[in-house]
Amino acid sequence: MRFRGQGSLIGMETLTLATPEVDLVYDVHGPLPTADGRPPLLMIGQPMEAGGFYTLVSHLPDRTVITYDPRGLGRSTRKDGRDDCDPVVQAEDLHRLVEHVGGPVEVFGSSGGAVAGLALVAAHPADVVTLVAHEPPLSPMLPDAEAADRARAGFFEAYQAKGFGAGMAAFIAMTSWQGEFTDAYFAQPTPDPAMFGMPTEDDGNRDDVLLSQRSWAVSSYRPDIEALKAASTRVLIAVGEESAGTYTARTAEATAEALGVPPVVFPSHHGGFLGGEFGYAGKPEEFAVRLQEVLA
Repeated sequence: MRFRGQGSLIGMETLTLATPEVDLVYDVHGPLPTADGRPPLLMIGQPMEAGGFYTLVSHLPDRTVITYDPRGLGRSTRKDGRDDCDPVVQAEDLHRLVEHVGGPVEVFGSSGGAVAGLALVAAHPADVVTLVAHEPPLSPMLPDAEAADRARAGFFEAYQAKGFGAGMAAFIAMTSWQGEFTDAYFAQPTPDPAMFGMPTEDDGNRDDVLLSQRSWAVSSYRPDIEALKAASTRVLIAVGEESAGTYTARTAEATAEALGVPPVVFPSHHGGFLGGEFGYAGKPEEFAVRLQEVLA
């Protein structure tokens, strides 16, 4: 990888789009306007910040890529007094950003970023030429949606009771469970954080974006299927080949079915684009090749 300083890429320009509610910080990797006339490729994460995409960006040297920190995360400072993560609100932030950089754009959205991408296309379809929504965690799309909400409440309660390690262990147990959340899932003992290399001590913090209720609006979001079908945007729902049967694979497949399109299979798992610096390495080089293929 080509890094400049801590967690940034050589040739990356970091800019700020100031609005009354948030100062959105975004990175431009490559020239704008683009050298080849193709739309810029906007990458959206949630709750992941821009840095999670830097490895993937390094494998796309011929594309102008834009990465950003969603409002209230990383470098993007909120001024609205809130701390929740709402995909509808994020879609409006993205709309302003696309207008600011001179869209339309192509979009790759990961996890909650895929949810924000779907919200953006539903509200502003002219902003996006192609959306690749990779494993959006959309509980309302599941036949066992009520049980999925109960499972989500389970890792929140573990976090509230015992802190980050316990909450993250319960989150991993939920997201790696195969199939619907049955009585067998809820009969499991609370997982030991040490099994997953998580801290067993409670640091007292309860403001984690993933484990608190700050991101519940993301997994509770119900996409506007009719608006997405009517959009001029080409909408692709992606799933990792190693994710079969897990929560986000099932939500992705259910969303693709509702849209009447087959899911697009990508290498690796939910974080298949990640490098080893996050301890959850995927296959970023292969992932980049696949992304280029589906965007062609």
